[in-house]
Amino acid sequence: MTTTMLDYTKIILQKVSFDSRLFTRELKKAISRLLPNEVEELRCWLQQFTTDKPELQTTLIFLKT
Repeated sequence: MTTTMLDYTKIILQKVSFDSRLFTRELKKAISRLLPNEVEELRCWLQQFTTDKPELQTTLIFLKT
């Protein structure tokens, strides 16, 4: 079973979600490496993932641009 870059990104973001600065840094790296359609999928996933994590909701701004 192969893991796509998007799936790998989600795993990494879940693992670093304890630290908002680290989460932001990994999110920025992911945005620069993923394809545009993958970034859109990541945006949808991130909106759900951060629903109960108010400290991470500010990172959604990086996906608005």
